[in-house]
Amino acid sequence: MNFEGIYTPAITPLTEAGEIDKKAFAEVLESLIAAGVHGIIIGGSTGEYYAHTAQERFDLGSLAKEVIGSRVPLIIGTGAVRTEDSVEYAKAARAIKADAILVGSPPYALPTEQENAEHALAIDRAADLPIMLYNYPGRMSVSMGREFFHTVCEASKNFVAIKESSGQTGQLHMLAREFPNLGLSCGWDDQALEFFAWGARSWVCAGSNFLPREHIALYQACAVEKDFDKGRRIMSAMLPLMDFLEGGKFVQSIKHGCEIVGLRSGGVRAPLKALNEEEKQQLQTVVAALKREVASVVGGEA
Repeated sequence: MNFEGIYTPAITPLTEAGEIDKKAFAEVLESLIAAGVHGIIIGGSTGEYYAHTAQERFDLGSLAKEVIGSRVPLIIGTGAVRTEDSVEYAKAARAIKADAILVGSPPYALPTEQENAEHALAIDRAADLPIMLYNYPGRMSVSMGREFFHTVCEASKNFVAIKESSGQTGQLHMLAREFPNLGLSCGWDDQALEFFAWGARSWVCAGSNFLPREHIALYQACAVEKDFDKGRRIMSAMLPLMDFLEGGKFVQSIKHGCEIVGLRSGGVRAPLKALNEEEKQQLQTVVAALKREVASVVGGEA
């Protein structure tokens, strides 16, 4: 599988009672497909996987497959503290015929490079599906490095891409130079332009939950048209949103962004709390300006 384009880590809408809203979830998936995203990730951080029971995660994956069918690739997140739990999520992904899985480092345990590689390989053996690695040391407290990449890539051909979310350009350069067979996917939003300049062919971006066409416009300009002048103008328009999202209430902001464009998202699960009214207004202002600016760059395309 080649990861190309915009991959949306879908939100998980909730009812007023805090239960998963399956109808609203299906509507979110349909809106993404209609907007032209290239793939959908279920069970990612933006989907609040950490606040779900195991059964809820299994059910969400099955529902997503039922709604999506084969229209776009479906990627299932396997993140968990215990390797054994990640293995079960991988098995479930295989059972529903997902197209790929997302594999990160287990949080809190602080595994060595070799231990982390063995964790990833155990998940790989359980699913035997294409794998997008997920390197996010800010959340997991460990970073995937050369030893890790050599070990997993030499052991299995299923490791085909990486969502690189360290924020370190040195890591980006290392991956592009030393591991060219591992497809680069931007996982640090305000570096999207740099990722595309270094050959990335995809972008896993939470903001595409509610601004899919604008995110697609940047991918199209940089990765398809190779027009980085146009790309810089689109990126410049998007930076205020990225700054807002990094203000400490990421998932809450993504969910309210969905509300702004008419999707039902519900609240967030504890320990998170919703945006206050001032924050909601700030986000609405940022989104309106972004849409105007991107439209002025691409004309009627976005």
